[in-house]
Amino acid sequence: MLMLSTMTLIIMIITIVVMMLATLLSKKTLTDREKCSPFECGFDPMNSSRLPFSLRFFLIAIIFLIFDVEIALLLPMIMIIKSSNLINWTITSLFFIFILIVGLYHEWNQGALEWNE
Repeated sequence: MLMLSTMTLIIMIITIVVMMLATLLSKKTLTDREKCSPFECGFDPMNSSRLPFSLRFFLIAIIFLIFDVEIALLLPMIMIIKSSNLINWTITSLFFIFILIVGLYHEWNQGALEWNE
């Protein structure tokens, strides 16, 4: 019993020492203005807040969210192929993919995917 409590005490001391060393070694000594300032959608937060802001950041984020949700809807379609009617599954899948391709073509045609300004 005494040996078990001694081993527990030694393990606790080693753990505390390792945590203190990790805390001391992980402190960053060099601080930079760029590293300390928050990154806000590509503009400098230290400047005036009345500067014109490019809406392309929001457009790209919305396009990403739309196509990300569609991928989340496409992945379960693979899982249900065995339990559904093959003709209905094929028609639904092709219609869904067709809508995605038409939407992608429309965004590309409108120039929303080009970052050049």
